Amino acid sequence: MSGVAWGTPAARGIVAAATLGSGLTLLDGTVVNVALRSMGDDLGASLEQLQWITNGYFLSLASLILFGGSLGDRLGRRRVFVVGTVWFALASLVCGIAPNAEVLIAARVLQGIGGALLTPGSLAMIQGAFRAEDRSRAIGAWSGMGGIAAALGPLVGGLLVDHASWRWIFLINLPLAALTVWLAQRWVPETRDSRGRSRFDLPGAALASLALAGTTWALTDAGGRATWWAAGAGLAAAVAFVVVERRSRGPMVPLGLFADRTFSAANLMTLLVYAALGAILFFLVLQLQTVGGYNALQAGLATLPVTACMLLLAARGGALGDRIGPRLPMTLGPLVMAAGTVWLLAVGPGVSWWRDVAPGLTVFGLGLALMVAPLTSTVLAAAPDEVAGIASGINNAVARAGSLLAVAALPMAVGIAGDDYRDPARFDTAYGTAMLACAGLLAVGGLVSWFTIPHRVRTSDA
Repeated sequence: MSGVAWGTPAARGIVAAATLGSGLTLLDGTVVNVALRSMGDDLGASLEQLQWITNGYFLSLASLILFGGSLGDRLGRRRVFVVGTVWFALASLVCGIAPNAEVLIAARVLQGIGGALLTPGSLAMIQGAFRAEDRSRAIGAWSGMGGIAAALGPLVGGLLVDHASWRWIFLINLPLAALTVWLAQRWVPETRDSRGRSRFDLPGAALASLALAGTTWALTDAGGRATWWAAGAGLAAAVAFVVVERRSRGPMVPLGLFADRTFSAANLMTLLVYAALGAILFFLVLQLQTVGGYNALQAGLATLPVTACMLLLAARGGALGDRIGPRLPMTLGPLVMAAGTVWLLAVGPGVSWWRDVAPGLTVFGLGLALMVAPLTSTVLAAAPDEVAGIASGINNAVARAGSLLAVAALPMAVGIAGDDYRDPARFDTAYGTAMLACAGLLAVGGLVSWFTIPHRVRTSDA
């Protein structure tokens, strides 16, 4: 195993490549929210199609990211990372020239496949390349910069939508992907699973995709003719996935990882928190535009407090977790985020950014910065190094699945569909209910951490 030291040119190059790569997927996961109104108007899309423009990406990303982690561990994490980055760039090009909503949704699914290949490798490259004593600092830097990429999404989207076209939110990925590939080839050492397993779990990948697709379809199409068929197919695929993984000699998801209480608890907390995060970003930006009268750029600028908190404090959150252990940051972080979410209930007609938006998002950002690095470190510390890509893939899949399911379910749960995102009165009522639901998910996530995450997690160097 390579032992790159923190502060060296190689360390900076590795973190830069990993951050740019994962930043592409995080940026694209949030930048689209600001552009949804413009996409809907330009392409004549319904609310359900807007949901699928968001969810098509998260669907393929969440269902295949486990397979991407497995491929990286077997074929080489840098190699799969580079292939995924190129795939992501080509799919972004298709998104940028899509003539209608159907083509855009299909291209977003392809984008998610590229993201599934590069995302687990971005973190696994750090885990495999750095010395054990420097990993927390590297992960903290990666988490902080990645969080900034996600938070910058609405700002970048607003600038491009208002001053160019929504299509440029995808086309901008091409030069960024080229820089990412150059950095990876220049600085990142190749690492892989030392046990050299060669089997690929194609049935597991297919069943995971079907389980999430069926569930998402059922939630988005609730009340439609295909709802129960989709739900049944999703449930059957989920059960079959567990059976196949238990019997497989080379499973995509080693279910034995979940025997570790810390690993299981951290992933449960991830599901709850990222479900809330995805839904908050989806609803807030639409609320600012539909009800508050903001244009796309103003809606993007409104989210700057989260960016500032992540930039200034995310790495320090990782250092704090190292000193006091992960339990307290992973408990207080979601509870602080819940408090910020409740404050955002004030966003409505006649919204004041200083009074209604900035305080809530600042509080929310403080909680996010406190939580994100200790959460990532805890997941990886609970898994052996030789399956770092798979462990990273599981946690990323859980995070994306949480956002996917929340964005699919909450619009229906709060009573909006069709063109309701263009109706200020109907959307305002739905927004308030959605924010309360998200605050509840965050509070439960904090409680899960308090009762299940230990004060200290043993770092595995196996």
